[in-house]
This record gives sequence, C-alpha cells and structure tokens, in this order.
Amino acid sequence: MIQILSKEINSFLNSLIGYIVISVFLTGIGLLMWVFPETSVLEYGYADMETLFSLGPYVFMFLIPAITMRMFAEEKKAGTMELLLTKPLTDWQIILGKYLSGFILVVVALIPTLIYYFTIYQLGNPVGNVDMAGVIGSYIGLVALGAVFTSIGILASLITTNQIVSFIIAVFLCFFIYTGFESLAAINVWSSSALFIEQLGILYHYRAMSKGLIDTRNLIYFLSVLAFMLMLTKLILGSRRW
Repeated sequence: MIQILSKEINSFLNSLIGYIVISVFLTGIGLLMWVFPETSVLEYGYADMETLFSLGPYVFMFLIPAITMRMFAEEKKAGTMELLLTKPLTDWQIILGKYLSGFILVVVALIPTLIYYFTIYQLGNPVGNVDMAGVIGSYIGLVALGAVFTSIGILASLITTNQIVSFIIAVFLCFFIYTGFESLAAINVWSSSALFIEQLGILYHYRAMSKGLIDTRNLIYFLSVLAFMLMLTKLILGSRRW
C-alpha cells in the first residue's frame, strides 16, 4: 500500500497538471478572499474567513475530482490495471493506497491557506480578534469534506476508463451529496421528514462544525459516508471475480 501511495504522489507531483491544479485552487481562493469585491474580506470589513469556508467546498468539487480522475481510469485505459491486480496486494491495499495519496494531496493544497488565517489575525482590531473556535471547526470540516470528496473521486475513477467522464461523475456526485439533500428538503412535500432529509447531506453537518462545535454526531456522519464510498469501491473492484 505504501508503494502505491508513493507512486501516486510522485506521479502527480512529477506532472505539470499537479502543480496547475493546486495553483488554480490557491489562486481562486486568494482572488475570492482578497480581490473580488463581492467576497473580499477587505470590502466586507470583518476579520473572519467566511469566504474560504463557504466557497472552499465548491472549489473542492472541482479540485478533488481533478486529482482523483486518473487514479483508476488511467490504469484501465493504459492496460496496467490487470498487472496491478496480479501483484501480491489485496483490494483494500490498492484502494487505500490510491485514496490516501489523493487525500494527502488535498491536505497539501489546503495547508497554504493558513497564510490567509495569519493575515486575518493581524488585520483584526484589536490584533487577534478572530473566532478561533470557528476557524478550527471549519478547518476540521474542510478536511473531513476533502476526505469524503476524495473517496467519491476514487469511486468515479474506478467505474470508467475515461478521465473526463470520471471528472464529470465525481463533480456531480460531490455537488449532490453536499447540497442536493438540502435542496430536496426545501421542497414543500416532506412535512416532518424535511429535517431528516437535510441531515443526509454534507452541508448540514459542515455548517454545524463551522460554528466551532465539534459534535461527535457530525464526525460519525463524515466517517460513515467515507466508509460507505470506500466499501462501494471495494465491491466494484472485487466484482471482477464474479
């Protein structure tokens, strides 16, 4: 598993597209936070990172599928998938090796945004007038969100041989599981079930964590979705033996 993890990370960082994806993410977030007047912290006048934590998930919807789209799809298209499956590796070792490499790259892309936090910290009046609990909770929420989106991206990459198709499927699934259930709950036909439907989506739990309250129920939700996606990936990968 460690060898697969190392191979995937090196493959990503040795290609130009890897640096382009991370650069586009950081540039996009930077423009939204500091340049565009509709979302700029400088225009808004409050020392918080709401722009990053509210728009970051939507940027993740494109960043993470761009990272994961090649992991299985490229192996299948190049004909090396069969070679990989003949190695003395279990299905879980293959899946987790590729998954962890994608998740590590997501965290690496997120780390430079800490610069924005220190900038906001200095801009506060007085200095340090920042909702620390909210920032910590939101960062934990973003990391958990990245973990779930990565598992979705791995699944999408496995079910097709085309990287573009994998990217599109992953973006759709990420968007739906993030905000789709809230949109469904807003339809005025569910009566008392509306809250339950909303709780099935990531957005409900992500908002709760962004308030700085790290509730175990929210963490269990993220872990459950992550486990479900990885188990579904394992099921599809293992179907070759049927």
